[in-house]
Amino acid sequence: MTEPRKLGDVATTKLFENDRVRVWEMNLDPGQTSEVHEHTLDYLLIQLDGDKVAGIFEPDTKGPYPAGTVEGDVAPGNVIYIERGGIETAKNTGRRRYREILVELKD
Repeated sequence: MTEPRKLGDVATTKLFENDRVRVWEMNLDPGQTSEVHEHTLDYLLIQLDGDKVAGIFEPDTKGPYPAGTVEGDVAPGNVIYIERGGIETAKNTGRRRYREILVELKD
């Protein structure tokens, strides 16, 4: 029997929360990865700094991206809306520190 997987937070630091939103900051040094986490809420991802980042999606992910790795260039100021369901690890695949603000939208 395998033990249940332990999931971490969706980002590095929780900055704010009320009954409508939860706001996080993600900071990853080059080569650093986040904990495996699940997005249970739709969210906005706002890129602040960095050059490349990847999402490594688990085989049982249910979000808009398939299992495997999705990598992209970072564009500071870029805002991306992503639907809930993703089970993933974020990885800084670039040469610069990666920073983002993640805003979870509560139902």
